[in-house]
Formats: sequence, structure tokens, C-alpha cells
Amino acid sequence: MDPLDRLAEPGLDLLRRVDALLAAGVPEGHRVWPLLRRMQVLPGDAVRGFLDLHPTPLASAGHAVRRLVRGYDDVSATLTDPVLWAGPAATAYGQERAALLHHLDDGPESLVGRLESTAGYADALADWVEGSRLALARTLADVLRSAEAVAVVAATAAGPPRRIEPVGPGVADAAEIAARVLAVLSVAYDGVETLLRQWTPSLAESTWRPTVSGRPRYDQPTRVGW
Repeated sequence: MDPLDRLAEPGLDLLRRVDALLAAGVPEGHRVWPLLRRMQVLPGDAVRGFLDLHPTPLASAGHAVRRLVRGYDDVSATLTDPVLWAGPAATAYGQERAALLHHLDDGPESLVGRLESTAGYADALADWVEGSRLALARTLADVLRSAEAVAVVAATAAGPPRRIEPVGPGVADAAEIAARVLAVLSVAYDGVETLLRQWTPSLAESTWRPTVSGRPRYDQPTRVGW
């Protein structure tokens, strides 16, 4: 259980109240508006969705992918055994063997290279989840002890308002809390989009290029990774 898990219950209770006040009305021109438009979700729903993200499964997936590399190493070792025969067939076999060894484990575009990239991507996602959960936990801790939280709880003590016209007590405070929570989640999603752009080239297909009459072919794609 990390800090976000420990703050989940009181945090979601506060954000449920925040969502109820925002549904009744939001001050015009408040800084929460651009965040609501971008995220397309109220802060309570946004946090509930984020609570389902945990780094451990991603880190475990990275370790599992790396374990596959040992199998490729064994195959590569077998292919490097000396050939005790000669002639045109042996020459053709040597060419195919060299091409296969290159495909298996020779640079970042090989099968092993793509496996290592896939594992690295899983590790990067795990780090992103861990860091984002910590940032969100810090924000929730701050808003839970804020004056705005006191005002929101007081405004919703008798239940959520059905209509606020003009904007009534607690609504500006709810908008401020919402802005702080949605801002940290917006930064988190910017981070994962950056990760995707950075890692996408390294996660492309690894293409099998067998030799035909000593010339490489480029028409047999092989998928590897996720």
C-alpha cells in the first residue's frame, strides 16, 4: 500500500463533494475550466480511474520479458556451433545461419533488441505510474488539510446542492480543489504521452531478412514484444 492508497478513502470522499458542487455550478473564468475541457472528467472520477494503475504489474512484465532473452541466447549459441561439412550446401547454410543470427541478436532491431526495448518500456511505465501516484498523493494530502476542503465539507454537510444560482458557498473552493487535482493528473498524462513518443520507434516490428542467392530480402515481418 503506497501513500495514494492510504489517502484514497478520505480523498475520494472530499472529491465526491467537490464533484457535486461542480455539477451545480462553476465560477466563470476560473482556471479549472481549461482543465475540465481537456480532461473531460470531474476530479473524483479521474482519481478513481487512476487508483487502478499500479507499478508492480508493469515492473513484473519487464522482468518476464527479460527472462525470454536467455532462450534466444541458447538458440544463438547452437547456431554458432561449427559445421563439419563443405560445399555449395554448406555455403548456403552458412549464409542463412548468419542472417538468422543477425535477426536473433545483432543490434536494437533484432529480436533480442526488441525484447530489451519492450522490457525497458515496461520499466519506464512502471516508473511513470509510481511517480505519478506519489505526485497525486501529495496533492491530495495538501487539499485534504486546506481551508478549501473545510469550506467544501461545510457546504455539502446537508447533502449536495441541486441548484446554485448564483454560485453559492463552497463552489469556488471546490473549483480550486478540482483545479489542483486535475492539474497534477494533466501533467501525468503529458508524461505518459511523452514516453509513448520516445519508445515507439524502439517497439516497431523486427523484420526477418533471410538471404536469397546471397542477397537479403525484406518482405517477412516478425512481430515481437507487446
